[in-house]
Amino acid sequence: MIIKTNTTEIQDIHFFSKLEFFKEFYGILWLLVPILTLVLGITIGVLVIVWLEREISAGIQQRIGPEYAGPLGILQAITDGTKLLLKENLFPSRGDTRLFSIGPSIAVISILLSYSIIPFCYDLVLADLNIGVFLWIAISSISPIGLLMSGYGSNNKYSFLGGLRAAAQSISYEIPLTLCVLSISLLSNSSSTVDIVEAQAKYGFWGWNLWRQPIGFILFIISSLAECERLPFDLPEAEEELVAGYQTEYSGIKFGLFYVASYLNLLVSSLFVTVLYLGGWNISIPYILVYELFEINQVGEVFVTTMGIFITLAKTYLFLFISIITRWTLPRLRMDQLLNLGWKFLLPISLGNLLLTTSFQLLSL
Repeated sequence: MIIKTNTTEIQDIHFFSKLEFFKEFYGILWLLVPILTLVLGITIGVLVIVWLEREISAGIQQRIGPEYAGPLGILQAITDGTKLLLKENLFPSRGDTRLFSIGPSIAVISILLSYSIIPFCYDLVLADLNIGVFLWIAISSISPIGLLMSGYGSNNKYSFLGGLRAAAQSISYEIPLTLCVLSISLLSNSSSTVDIVEAQAKYGFWGWNLWRQPIGFILFIISSLAECERLPFDLPEAEEELVAGYQTEYSGIKFGLFYVASYLNLLVSSLFVTVLYLGGWNISIPYILVYELFEINQVGEVFVTTMGIFITLAKTYLFLFISIITRWTLPRLRMDQLLNLGWKFLLPISLGNLLLTTSFQLLSL
């Protein structure tokens, strides 16, 4: 009788231990689902940007863009990525292989981490932190370190000069960008990305920070384009001067990582323009919701979330369109012009904008 009781207790213990294991497993699985969904969405977003840039640039230059890889050439970016994956990874004979290999990874990972604090809807954000926007500033400042490591590890004068240019450009435009973000944080009384969007929604369309901070909006766009190293600020990759800058010695998947990092950075900057200045997921235009007429709450939640994602992406791709047009219409600046623009023009104006914002907030108390 005692033996049977002990056997039953042992079986119960094994059963509960397996149950706890499955609970932990499903908990980890559900933790990975939003992360994998975000990564999938980012990948699709980058592919769309590449296709748009090819088509818009073809239209501006009055030529035919990609048309053979899928309908309207929508698979061209996938074929280019597959080609880079299948190419051989070459290493410079006298370079530092560790820095050479780590550099592209640091550039990509630091940008990917920024997506965790971007709200696509009220309850659709991976990490709603109190220091959200300043965490983005801190994370984005890591990327130039990877570029500098890549340039130094290549043991190539053109690569090293490209890395130095990337670091100098990042330092020059990071400060005005931070001051613009600080002005928005003062206006919203919060540094959380969700709170900033909600603060703009209180006053509708005219409550967007685009109208409350017009100077900061222009400064933020210029600084964002410089941080993304887009024309007319692509000095680190100037083909006529530095071959390909810090990318000169790279091939295969490592070269592809730099290519992806540039578009990831452009997409995250566009999303932050939407969140900080264009009201985020709020359309600020009254409309009748069909599900409210029939009081269907579950459908309403799905509809609101879907509309929030759609509105956020629509505003984001509007800024992307402007950045693509800018790339193919403006000439490249010289290095001295780029640094003068950052230190002698954008920095004083951003400081003045911050002073005006602070004074306005103190007077409104």
